[in-house]
Amino acid sequence: MENKKEVVITASNKWLDFDLKETLEYKDLIVNFVTRNFKIAYKQTILGPVWLVLNPLVTSIIFTFIFGQFAGLSTDGVPQFLFYMAGNTLWNLCSTNTTNNSNIFGANAAVYGKIYFPRLTVPISQTISSVINFLIQFVALILIFGIYALKGDVAFSARMLLAPVFILHTAILSLAIGLVSSALCAKYRDFVYVLPLAVQLWMYVTPVVYTMDTTNGLMYKLLTINPMTPVMNNFKWAFLGSGHFMLESWIFSIVLTLVIAFIGLVLFSKVEKTFIDTV
Repeated sequence: MENKKEVVITASNKWLDFDLKETLEYKDLIVNFVTRNFKIAYKQTILGPVWLVLNPLVTSIIFTFIFGQFAGLSTDGVPQFLFYMAGNTLWNLCSTNTTNNSNIFGANAAVYGKIYFPRLTVPISQTISSVINFLIQFVALILIFGIYALKGDVAFSARMLLAPVFILHTAILSLAIGLVSSALCAKYRDFVYVLPLAVQLWMYVTPVVYTMDTTNGLMYKLLTINPMTPVMNNFKWAFLGSGHFMLESWIFSIVLTLVIAFIGLVLFSKVEKTFIDTV
């Protein structure tokens, strides 16, 4: 006799309706969503995932010319192309995951409106997809680092083992901001148009193309309010040996990330109950 699981769906008025256990029970669905994301992203493309590597490569070449050669910004002794490649790779994870999760309700309205499943499985699967894309780019970054290491321009170090910590922090932070943005975009359509500009401006207040050691005083303090600033800085410190480790600012960023994640879960939980009537 087959064992059947009975699921009872009832209305909930909780301000935070989040069941981690139930979400994890749908792990197979998360895997299917991740597979779907890749199929949609590279359907009818010739190069496929190669675009993941070409994007930061081309951007880094442009940054090397504009910010390195023309503007003469310091890279703290790190080869310019490697410096910008490292910054672009981590920033792509942050910006892509934030943007894609911000459009969760609009992009998945048809699926959400047909059948019940934990809605949070979609942003989780999107974040996993973004991390996998990042890892492909990160492999390319390591290979480029190895080429410069053979030339004696850089050297491998034990502190590079800390890089995954900042990668994980970036994924969680971008997911948290994406959850907040998804709720705002579903409620107010203006945010759909404001978001790309906001993300672009966010990059310039994050040390992607410059080092924090080139800033001081009020500018330094203002930049550290950005939770992504110490994460990017510490990633470059760990991977490239650039700059210094920002401990206090990073602790502040961790706390702020947790606060944003909590707010994001509350807003997402509230909007998921009614968004289908407005999307």
